[in-house]
Amino acid sequence: MTGWIGTMLLRPGLMVLTGEVGTTALHAHHTVQIMQSESAFRIGDAHGSTASCRAAVIPPNTSHRVVEGTASATLIHLAPEAAVATALCRDPADAVDVWVRHGAMFSCGPIGMTALVTGAGEPGRSAWHPAVRRSLADLPGLLADGPVRFGELAHRAGLSESRLAHLFSAEVGLPFRAYVRWLRMQHAIRLFAAGRTLTEAAHGAGFADSAHLNRVCHSMFGAAPSHFGQLRLVDELDGP
Repeated sequence: MTGWIGTMLLRPGLMVLTGEVGTTALHAHHTVQIMQSESAFRIGDAHGSTASCRAAVIPPNTSHRVVEGTASATLIHLAPEAAVATALCRDPADAVDVWVRHGAMFSCGPIGMTALVTGAGEPGRSAWHPAVRRSLADLPGLLADGPVRFGELAHRAGLSESRLAHLFSAEVGLPFRAYVRWLRMQHAIRLFAAGRTLTEAAHGAGFADSAHLNRVCHSMFGAAPSHFGQLRLVDELDGP
């Protein structure tokens, strides 16, 4: 298994990695994943089936692995509340050259990466309950202060914990704890790529220790946090 060598763009609800892609172990994450390369790579599912493709859309919570990597690719992770992520999950069969195996994965032709990233920055929140919008806005600040207490979030939003939990899952598409885990993982990767030690990144993102961070990273990305150590943080994507 090789690590990523390239660049990484991090924004709320969005992670974009560009560079060399190595193999990964079987894993699943709560995000929608889009991967594109000019040369073919091979992905596999939990049933042992594999497919060679140059672009793939992986729905949330879908076990998959990279069987054969590629020298240069772009990989996007979209939080489930992003409007474009919602559209991809709703009807992934709109992609061309669809490959479906065990209802698990979808491979497709070239994807407009710039359009996807632009759309990812515009979550479809206008029709959401104000308490959900308030909670999503408050979470990054709470995360930086330490453990996130759902009761405090509900109090800020003016709702009971049970009501906010129901609304959050229904509208964001992800339970609260799973969403917070994604935010913590994203922050830990940012800290590690910026030069912090694994222990510092773990504590800075709210994980119990580096072993805890390592377990979550393996389950979510199929690789150890050290695989992100050679990525260079950027503010904007290169190219059009």
